Amino acid sequence: MERNMIVRMWEVRAHSEAFPELLSWVCDHALTGVEGHPSHVESEIFSSTDHRIVIISRWHRDPLDLPEPPKHLVRSSPHIWEFTKVDR
Repeated sequence: MERNMIVRMWEVRAHSEAFPELLSWVCDHALTGVEGHPSHVESEIFSSTDHRIVIISRWHRDPLDLPEPPKHLVRSSPHIWEFTKVDR
């Protein structure tokens, strides 16, 4: 039996003046460490007007953790949720 795909949502809020730097860190550092992993399928990055960054990543199994962002860029630690598809 094949296991369900895991969808991980990772969200962090930047200090307003640090948003561009945090977004660069996410794109150039955080994701590069997981995108080559064999169980990684894809990742999408979203941003909001209140300086949040959300990554939605899809995995065949065992998602890798992203590194902790630089503390001086964020308002609080990232939040992580994992989901699997519901068949209906």
